[in-house]
Amino acid sequence: MFPRLAEHYRSLIQDLVLSLQALATGLQSQGISAACYVCGTMQDNQGASFVAEIGDQHLIRFLVSDCGISWVESRNGHELVKLEGGEAIHELHRIAELLQQQAGMPQSDIPSLA
Repeated sequence: MFPRLAEHYRSLIQDLVLSLQALATGLQSQGISAACYVCGTMQDNQGASFVAEIGDQHLIRFLVSDCGISWVESRNGHELVKLEGGEAIHELHRIAELLQQQAGMPQSDIPSLA
């Protein structure tokens, strides 16, 4: 059972990394400051850091790795919110939809994060 769960988690991480890359590219094309930095390879342990500016000095950072998944929101360098696991994924999806609606991107361009 444990090897199957580990493989499922690795698959989730890979899906999240691909979705974060697509989201960053889509937001950049709409003029929103966003970046996704990836470490590792698909065969190795992979992780990513996604960062987007959602307002004046208002940043979100989504980190995904073998060690966990987290969401950090900050304004003027001060941490406002930190979420972990499923809550972090839910908040990323909510913000991705909001940013893409504001940028006028079609809903079909939103990567599946749920």
